[in-house]
Amino acid sequence: MAPRHYPVESEGGRQPALVGSSHRWQDTGRGLPALLVLPGKQHRVSGRLEATQICELSDNSDKSSAESDSEIEVEPVPVYHKLLATLKTSPESESEDEEEESDSEEADESEAELGSEGSQEPVEADGVEADKDEVPAQEEVTAEDTAEEALGQEQDDGADASCDLSHGAIEEFTDVKHESEFSLETNFMEEESGGCDADKKESNSSRAFSQDPFKQHMDKELEEKEVEKMSTLSKTSSQIKWPRLGQLTFSSTLEKNTTLKPDKEFDVKQLHLHKPLESTWPKVNKQFLSPTTKPSDPSFTPLQRELLSIMNAYKDLFYPERNALTNGEEIRHAYCLHALNHVLKANAQVLSNNAKKRDQKPGTDSDDYRDQGLTRPKVLMIVPFRECALRIVHVLISLLEVNDKRKIDVSNKKRFKGEFGSDPEERPPNLKRPEDYEAVFAGNIDDHFRIGVAILQKSMRLYAPFYSSDIIIASPLGMRTVIGAEGEKKRDFDFLSSIEMLIIDQADIYLMQNWEHVLHLMKHINLLPLESHGVDFSRVRMLSLNNWSKYYRQTLLFSALQDPQINSIFNKHCFNYTGQVAVRNVPLIGSISRVVVQLPHVFRRIEAESLTSVIDTRFQFFIDKVLPEYRDAIMSHTLIYVPSYFDYVRLRNYFKKEDLNFAHICEYTKKGGICRARRFFLEGEKQFLLLTERFHFYKRYTIKGIRNLIFYELPTYSHFYSEICNMMKATDSGVDATWTCTVLYSKYDAQKLAAVVGIDRTAQMLQSKKNVHLFVTGEND
Repeated sequence: MAPRHYPVESEGGRQPALVGSSHRWQDTGRGLPALLVLPGKQHRVSGRLEATQICELSDNSDKSSAESDSEIEVEPVPVYHKLLATLKTSPESESEDEEEESDSEEADESEAELGSEGSQEPVEADGVEADKDEVPAQEEVTAEDTAEEALGQEQDDGADASCDLSHGAIEEFTDVKHESEFSLETNFMEEESGGCDADKKESNSSRAFSQDPFKQHMDKELEEKEVEKMSTLSKTSSQIKWPRLGQLTFSSTLEKNTTLKPDKEFDVKQLHLHKPLESTWPKVNKQFLSPTTKPSDPSFTPLQRELLSIMNAYKDLFYPERNALTNGEEIRHAYCLHALNHVLKANAQVLSNNAKKRDQKPGTDSDDYRDQGLTRPKVLMIVPFRECALRIVHVLISLLEVNDKRKIDVSNKKRFKGEFGSDPEERPPNLKRPEDYEAVFAGNIDDHFRIGVAILQKSMRLYAPFYSSDIIIASPLGMRTVIGAEGEKKRDFDFLSSIEMLIIDQADIYLMQNWEHVLHLMKHINLLPLESHGVDFSRVRMLSLNNWSKYYRQTLLFSALQDPQINSIFNKHCFNYTGQVAVRNVPLIGSISRVVVQLPHVFRRIEAESLTSVIDTRFQFFIDKVLPEYRDAIMSHTLIYVPSYFDYVRLRNYFKKEDLNFAHICEYTKKGGICRARRFFLEGEKQFLLLTERFHFYKRYTIKGIRNLIFYELPTYSHFYSEICNMMKATDSGVDATWTCTVLYSKYDAQKLAAVVGIDRTAQMLQSKKNVHLFVTGEND
C-alpha cells in the first residue's frame, strides 16, 4: 500500500505529521522547539548506521554551521591549510460511521479518507488545545505490508530487508553491494566500450572541446576580486522578450548583461550532448512534439528549446509558469536531459583522467587532473512526492537506453518500483476532483523520501550511498531529516558540499507542505565538509578548495506561481557567476474571469505600515470593520477562507471567545468533524464556517450552502478564487440576489491580486485607497 500523508503548516509551530512513515514531527506550539522523533529506524547515508534518536530542534536551528562558516572565510589564503583546518578526525483507529452524508458525492469523499487516525492531541500555536476533530492523522505500517515489501525485492539486491516489527519500520536501504562497480576512483574510460572512442574523437577536435558549455563553465577560474564583487555589489538587470517564455529579466554582478537571444535554428548538436543522449533524446521526447514542429528543430518543443538555451548557458533559471496539466512533463524531460548530460560529462572527464594518471610516469605530478569536488554528488533534485522521483528515474533510464537491444543495467530497479510506485486500485473509483488536482496528486504522494543514484554510461545504481551518488533525488522533508539541526550528534550535510546543479521542481507545493525545510536546505548547501570522506585533494578543483562552489552552482527553479517566498530563494540564495534569468510575465486576465455565478465582489484595502505589521493589521480590520457586518442572522451561511493556518487559529479562538455560532475545518480536522461541520453549515445550524486553504488544496471538497463569502486573504493559487466562488452555484436556494463576496488585501499582495483581477485592475486598485466593487456576470466578463 502506498504511504499517505497529511499536509502541514509551513510557517513554524506545527510541523509535518507523516502517515505511513516511521518519522513524525511533534507539534510543540508557537515559539517552542519541535521534537523530531525517529522511532526504531536507522538511517544509512554514507554507509554508516545512525541509531534511533530523539532530537530537540532549537529555535536557532537554521543557523547551522553559520559561525564556523564565517570563521573559515577570514582565515589566511593558503587553500590547502584552510581546508585541512576544517577537517575533523574522525494511534488508535476509530470509525466515523455516525456522521454519514446523504448525497453520493460526500459518500465518495468519505471513502477516500484514511481509515485510521492518531489519538495524540497537539497543542495549538496560540497555546490553546486543539479540538478532538483536529488531530494530525497517522497510519501505522503493518507487518503484512512489511512482509509484502520484503518479498517484492530482488534476490540480488544485497539488502538487509529485515523489518523491526516492534516499531513498525524498515531499516532504510542503501546498496553497498555494487560499490566497486560504480566507483569513479577505480574505473577507467576503457571499461566503457564506445565511450572511449567517442571521447577520443572529441578530444581530437580541440575547437569543439573548448566550445562545450560544461567545460567553459567549470574550467573558468574566478579571481578574488570577482568573488568580492558578487558578495558585496548589487546585480544589474536587463529585460528582453522571447517568443515562448515571454518577458525575461537577466541579472548579473560580474559583467554587463550579455542577454541571450533565442536561436531560430536550434538542434541537438548545439547542446554538445554526451553520447548516447544525441540518439536517445529524439525518441524519448517524441511524445511532446506536434506535427507542426519545424524541421530545423524536430527534437524540441518551443518551450524546451528556449529553456534549454538558458540551461545550457549554465545560468540560474526561475520559471513560474509550470502547469501539471500542460507543460509539467515537458519541463521534467528538459531538466533531466540537462542534468544527465552534466553528470555524464563530469564522470567521463574523471574516468579519462584516471587512465591518464595510470599511464603517467612515476614521480611526475600535475595539476591538470583537477576534475572533482570535495564530495561526489553533483546534482540535487528536490521534488514533492515519490511519484515525481519515479518519473525522473524513468526518464533517466530512457535517455541512457540506445535501443531495445541495448538495455542498461539498473541495480535495485524492482525494489525501487515497489517503494516509489503505487497501486491504481487504492484510489476510490467514484472520487471526482478537478483535473489539476488529479495531475498533482497522481501516484504515490508520500512526501518523505530520498534516494541516491550513481550513473556510468551503461549502468545505473539506485539506492547508492550519498557519498557514492552522482544524483540525489529527495523531498524537502527527506533532506531535513538527514541534515538535522544544530546541536544534534547525528547529522550529515557534507554530501551537499559540491553540488553543481540544484533543481527545485514544483516549488509552489512546498508552500503547502513546510517551506522551512526548503530554507533549511538552502542554508546547508555548498558548505565546506566537516570530514574528508576519502577525497584525493590532488584531484579537487580549486573552486571547491576555495569554498567558491556556490558561485558555480546552477539553480533551476520551477513553480506554478509567483510568490514572495519563492522569489526570495532565487534572489538571496543563488550566486551563479554567469547570472540569473527569471521569467516575469504579468497576468493580463485574472482568475476572476472564470467565476460563472453572478456575484458582486468587494475588495477592501488594508493600510499597513510595513510587511511585518500586515498580519495584526488585517486581524484588527477584520474584527472591527468586516465581522460586525456579518453578525446579523440575515447574513448566515458565511464562509471565511483563510490561507494561513495561524490566522485560522487566531480567528477560531476569537470566535470561541465571542461565543459566535460557527464551525471550522482545517487540514487536521478528522473525517467525522468535517462531515458534521459541512452538514451544520449547509442546514444553517452554524452561521460561519472557517476553512483553511491547505484543507482545500489537499481535499477539494465542495462546500454547499455558501451565501456570503469572505477571503480573509487572497489565495495562494489564483484559480482557488474562482473555485470557491463557483461553489455558490451548488446551492439551489433561489436567493442568488443576496450573494456577497468580500476580499481583504494590502499593497503587499500585488502579485496575488494581479493573478485574481489582472494587471490593469491591480494597478488602479493599488493607486486608489478606496474600496473597489466589481460585479462579475459570467465567464465573458
